[in-house]
Amino acid sequence: MLLQNVEQYVENLIPKRTELVEEMENYAKEHVVPIMELIGIEALLQILRLHQPAHILEIGTAIGYSAIRMAEALPNAKIVTVERNEDRYKQAQLFINRAEKKEQIKTLFGDALELQADIEQNGPYDAVFIDAAKGQYQRFFEHYAPLVNKKGIIISDNILFKGHVGTDLSQIETRRKRSLIKKIDAYNVWLMKHPDFQTTILPIGDGIAISIKRGD
Repeated sequence: MLLQNVEQYVENLIPKRTELVEEMENYAKEHVVPIMELIGIEALLQILRLHQPAHILEIGTAIGYSAIRMAEALPNAKIVTVERNEDRYKQAQLFINRAEKKEQIKTLFGDALELQADIEQNGPYDAVFIDAAKGQYQRFFEHYAPLVNKKGIIISDNILFKGHVGTDLSQIETRRKRSLIKKIDAYNVWLMKHPDFQTTILPIGDGIAISIKRGD
């Protein structure tokens, strides 16, 4: 994780976003909606610019922030994004319409673990971005890895959980938090040993894992 002063320095260097994107950032802060940290989203977009995926699957739309940012960075890409919270799904629809990205971004309402048929119908994918319930990351990965093309990538956000994965669990105050940390740690260990993907973890934002699908 970046030191706070370094993180602030890098954030200050990031170019100004569009008026709508900054409105979404303020909305997320005001309504306590989890969206990617600024440095994290910039890293994600740069990875995608390098990879140039034509079809992207996002697990966890929230208010549509990362979907819209991806659509802006990759205007020729098609994005399928899934959200199970109805209020956030509706708000995402509003923002996506205002961004004039409705033709580029297809939003699905429901649990990603229950919409496999719909998600599969829109596949296969060159990139999958997982940013949803952290305790379910391994299940998301296992469900949708088969839909990723060879040399495609799966990007997992929040895999360092504010640095808590490196903390002695006896210092964590609640059982629920300790349980979640154990699940994230188990996911990271499992991911790094996955025989079909080569993974690197970047300690930026809240931690990003980049997993590249191996070819034959």
